[in-house]
Amino acid sequence: MIHSYTENDFKFFNMSGFVAARALDYVESFIKPGITTDYIENEVYNFLKKKNAYPAPLFYRGFPKSLCTSINEVVCHGIPSKKIVLSEGDIVNIDITSVLNGYHGDVSRTFCIGKVSDVSTKLVKTAYESLMEGIKILKPGITLGDLGFTIQSYAETKGFSVVRDFCGHGVGKSFHEEPNILHYGKKGDGIEILEGMVFTVEPMINEGSYETKVLKDGWTAVTKDKSLSAQFEHTVGITSNGFKIFTL
Repeated sequence: MIHSYTENDFKFFNMSGFVAARALDYVESFIKPGITTDYIENEVYNFLKKKNAYPAPLFYRGFPKSLCTSINEVVCHGIPSKKIVLSEGDIVNIDITSVLNGYHGDVSRTFCIGKVSDVSTKLVKTAYESLMEGIKILKPGITLGDLGFTIQSYAETKGFSVVRDFCGHGVGKSFHEEPNILHYGKKGDGIEILEGMVFTVEPMINEGSYETKVLKDGWTAVTKDKSLSAQFEHTVGITSNGFKIFTL
């Protein structure tokens, strides 16, 4: 079942999305070489708590932490740890989902730690641009295949690949709702996008092959060829003539 949300619901999505986005702004203020990913976890947990929001990932399907920290070849779902220290030249995706007034706001950014390589810079830039290229075509009447095609085409023209094994998703009063949002595809394929739909767009862009594997912890997904991966994410709602981004 695909939920349809109202203009009044959109106000609540905007509040939750705003808190999640501000949490990422807060991370940007202190992220640097030498800090642990567990430090980021604790700071974000406390930030959300002060805003009367709750971190949706915590204990979700057994996930042990409040957010995901995915470094370099980690595609998604990296688990914060006191043993993982950020180093100069790393790229790290921070994925935060807040719950406020029962509504979810899901957002992520890839941060560059200190001075990074030219390849990392291009990859991170392409990941962000792929996201925004996809979002800007959103409106009622197009298909999910149109969205996937737009993202895939942009990333591949820059020499990178789009992960197939993980996707975006509907989001609302539940963390994950229908439909799945693929970031690759063919024009005209998939379901039609309708007013009132709310979902995440979160393409994972790899330096090398799009193939991934999940580590023994059951969560951490990495590139099979150990190449770099970068990701950005927004939660969006479909309006009568376009879209609204809740997590700017």
